[in-house]
Amino acid sequence: MKTKLNIYILSALVLVLGVSCSENFLEEVKPIGQYDDSFYQSQARVQAYVDNQYFDFFAAFKSPTSTVIGVYNDVNTKLTEEQGGVQDYINPSKLLNSPDVAKDYFGAKIGTGLVNNAYTRIRECNNLIEDIDVKGAALDKTFRDQAKGQMYYMRAIQYFDLMRTYGGVPIVTKVMSPSVDDESIKLPRAKVSEVVAQIVADLDMAASLLPGDWNSANYGRFTKGAALAQKSRVLLTFASPLFNKSWDGSNERWQAALDAGLAAESVLTQNGYGLYGNSIKEWNDMFLIDNVKCREAITVQLLSSSNSDVNFNINNNWEKSIRLPSQGGNGGVSAPKEMIDLFPMGDGRRPTAANGYNDFTFFVNRDPRFYRTFAFSGVKWGYKENANAVLWSYRWLDNKNKPYFNDLNSTSTSPAFVRKMTNTTATNAVNYAYSPTDIMEYRYAELLLNIAECYAALGQTGNTLAYLGKIRARVGIPAANNYGIGTLADKYAAIEAVLYERRVELAYEGKRYWDVQRWKLYSDEPLGPNTSNSCQKLGLAPINGTQRTGNYLQYKTTATAADPLTASRAGILADPDSANFEAQLSTLAAYYNDNFVLATLVTPMDNVSGAAVKIKFNPNYYISGLNTTALTSNPWLLQTIGWNDNFGGAGTYNYQE
Repeated sequence: MKTKLNIYILSALVLVLGVSCSENFLEEVKPIGQYDDSFYQSQARVQAYVDNQYFDFFAAFKSPTSTVIGVYNDVNTKLTEEQGGVQDYINPSKLLNSPDVAKDYFGAKIGTGLVNNAYTRIRECNNLIEDIDVKGAALDKTFRDQAKGQMYYMRAIQYFDLMRTYGGVPIVTKVMSPSVDDESIKLPRAKVSEVVAQIVADLDMAASLLPGDWNSANYGRFTKGAALAQKSRVLLTFASPLFNKSWDGSNERWQAALDAGLAAESVLTQNGYGLYGNSIKEWNDMFLIDNVKCREAITVQLLSSSNSDVNFNINNNWEKSIRLPSQGGNGGVSAPKEMIDLFPMGDGRRPTAANGYNDFTFFVNRDPRFYRTFAFSGVKWGYKENANAVLWSYRWLDNKNKPYFNDLNSTSTSPAFVRKMTNTTATNAVNYAYSPTDIMEYRYAELLLNIAECYAALGQTGNTLAYLGKIRARVGIPAANNYGIGTLADKYAAIEAVLYERRVELAYEGKRYWDVQRWKLYSDEPLGPNTSNSCQKLGLAPINGTQRTGNYLQYKTTATAADPLTASRAGILADPDSANFEAQLSTLAAYYNDNFVLATLVTPMDNVSGAAVKIKFNPNYYISGLNTTALTSNPWLLQTIGWNDNFGGAGTYNYQE
């Protein structure tokens, strides 16, 4: 079963727009979010209020690579090795340090109505928490407690995303009326430790009020276990180098994060949650358990398959984005070579030449998760209209070097494409626009990896290996040599092993950027407020100075406009579900060697105006400064070190205290 973050989108919309009450719910939303006493006399109205909060928080969450509450775009994912394409924050020709280019997530001051941004979402949480027990005293106590629990949870995760964006922010836990004269509302930026304390207090309160599970009609709502798991995630971030200058010298924060993780694991286990399945097929299938419980999911975004009324349904847009034109999709997500070369070998060892890895026939003898994360030419990748479809995507040149593409996909920049969380029963009749596949925002596997990382940082390498072993055993990696991990020489090797496993297990689930950020993996900095040495300590090459690279899979010899491989490839198929999969891969490797080469891209995967560039993420980007609007509306707020204020002065707020 799943612990669910519920994104109760469908119910939220239906209830908000059409509550079966005497008055329309929206008419009761006052200009600045205040409600009269009669509002809390109706359980249906309060329930609609709660569900509307789910909608405001998560309506934009339609793709697993999207991050940040209320916004949910894939910009952060594109700052990592997972996807190519130069964004401003990794563009070496740009230096961003002025408030006009700082992130605008903070939001603007309240005007005549409520705009859905971070602090208005917090305001609406505060409103219900303050009023429900007073104005709604006649309502059922269990209902009131559960409503408050959901609001405490949402307030906590909203502050967490504010913290990950800005560091310390003003802490507002009461409904405040905007005023130019009231000095009491001019709250300063809190210390990060104070924000964490508030988040933890809210999650503890949520855990005390929420059930360990909900009935099927309420599947997707937050649970006690979800609150405790979020606490683990928050404290892990607080213990990491981004916010913890003493990450390598003090165990206090790591121990707190470990205790939180173990508590979450215990409660979730008691309520029937855990790793789903005992095979790679079940690992793959768990992503397709839609709108009913999956034991792996701690929090989950529920989505709809309906195409009859899109005003009342939110659909997963991942399927549409990852399918190639030949399958009726938008073009596919080309996997950078750095991701193709990342996954372990079949026995769990790292993919090196010494361990038998060949980056041309990259699909031979890989971690079972590789074949469920990526598709490549010759592999079965079906859909509703063609369950046995085989993917082929390559190009060839004629004798005048004119290129041709077998699948009309001239934008393909890699021999492999992301297929993780794909639904082979999805229909291309409408370009996969109405995919119902739920998105697991927080999986049980992530919680186990959180625990493993804490053990690693505490130097308990045996426990680290035990938890990593649980992740690998589930997908069928042999147990020999600690599931291929080998021995861990010290805590640094153990931390690196956990971060590596997170990259594999959680690939394309919106998690990599947060790991890079909290461990400050773009570069080590010897001086200033962003001093760091985590890359050196963990034996990792900094991401700065690297690039996401791609290649064409290209036919070896010249040909005419006609596809030269139509006939010969007709009998080639590698089906991950087949008992003969390994033999099929060997046949496919021979076919690659006979027919293909990897050719250099005309335009590099990472380029600016067509010219190749290397990643450069400046250290002040880890934590954004406040933008112009926030500083103008709240002139008492200090700007972050590394960023300029509205007048060109240097910021003074230190998020590492």
